[in-house]
Amino acid sequence: MKYAIIEDGSKQYRAIEGGTLDVDHFPAEPGEKVDLDKVLLVADGDKVLIGMPLVPGAKVQATVVDQVKGPKLVIFKYKPKKRIRVKTGHRQHYTRLLVDAILVE
Repeated sequence: MKYAIIEDGSKQYRAIEGGTLDVDHFPAEPGEKVDLDKVLLVADGDKVLIGMPLVPGAKVQATVVDQVKGPKLVIFKYKPKKRIRVKTGHRQHYTRLLVDAILVE
């Protein structure tokens, strides 16, 4: 199984060929091709390439599948004996990517 550890938006993700990733939202249309250049590690069976900090010449090619929303989070602020109760919510926006290929030069 070939996989890579990539960095996007100060977060690290494990990208598997043929799998999907939910990364932080960026403006792209569904069907658009994206290259992720910040590859920290590439593993193919017993062969492992570790970058210091990046693997030179490595990139992950992906296709934008959809723009999705994450689960709803409920934020409830409460101060006892002061009649302060504030309920709000939040849903994070993500971009879903389909990993096409992991390339190493």
